[in-house]
Amino acid sequence: MGQLHHFTYGVITPLFAFAMSFLGCLLGLVSTARARAAKDTRRRAWLLVLAAWSIGGTGIWVMHFMAMIGFSVTGTPLRFDVPTTVASFFIAVVMVGIGLFIVGLGKPSTWKVLVGGPITGVSVAFMHYTGMAAMRVNGNFEYDNGLYLASYAIAVVAATVALWFTVVVRGVPATFAAAAVMGVAVCGMHYTGMAAMHVHLSNDIATVPGVDVNWFLAPIVLFVLVVVIALASAVMAVPSEREEAEAAAVRDKIAAGQAMRSAAAAGPVFGGGSVNGPTGGGVPPQAGPAPTGQAFAARAANGIADARRHRNGR
Repeated sequence: MGQLHHFTYGVITPLFAFAMSFLGCLLGLVSTARARAAKDTRRRAWLLVLAAWSIGGTGIWVMHFMAMIGFSVTGTPLRFDVPTTVASFFIAVVMVGIGLFIVGLGKPSTWKVLVGGPITGVSVAFMHYTGMAAMRVNGNFEYDNGLYLASYAIAVVAATVALWFTVVVRGVPATFAAAAVMGVAVCGMHYTGMAAMHVHLSNDIATVPGVDVNWFLAPIVLFVLVVVIALASAVMAVPSEREEAEAAAVRDKIAAGQAMRSAAAAGPVFGGGSVNGPTGGGVPPQAGPAPTGQAFAARAANGIADARRHRNGR
């Protein structure tokens, strides 16, 4: 039986793996928050697609291969089959996307989370073992059934909690905390699955096909950069729920100011003078001055201030 080393380079690989998972989950949560605020269904859909690429691609798949950089087996080279590895990437992105679309389109509900969570969780664990099936050594792999099932259970719980976070998380501190919890859960699932693995080496000397894990470093870096740029563009292009509320409050204030200005410019509702007006020998009523541009700007500024006080009071 071959001796497995999960931390060949020390703690650096698990730390980088957690950092990638945290980053992917954080960007995905930000994108889902923007999707909640989007009024247009098409815009909400492409924001959820970006979230799937972020959580499934960076938070899960990139995390997996960052951790695999620190994995080695004594007595045999370790290689990866490229088509199977690419398939594991699409499994992660597509299945996370299915879960996000179940929860994110239409009105959020508990049953959507309970349906989407297990679907996504089982698929994430399947992605992990697909990635493991891409490994090539001079021998074969076996898995401990208990730890194997435990990794699936962790994946289902983690995915359900992650989808719940995408529905309820509000504010910057809560988003960072949720991303950290998700990162820990994804890493926990990965290393539980790795602990279930055993390798039986062959006595025959043979060439191991495939590519070294470091071959994936350049695509991983490029992919992470693309995801960060795309998510940053989405954040700038689509307002958050809080920004939408502030804008609505300002619009209401401006509309009220315009209504007051129109009413003042129109004069008395019934148009004729008062009983002491021209027909009664008195002095015509004097209408107050119409609001000036400065007064209108002041009302708009007051509306913005009210919206900010409302936001800070939450």
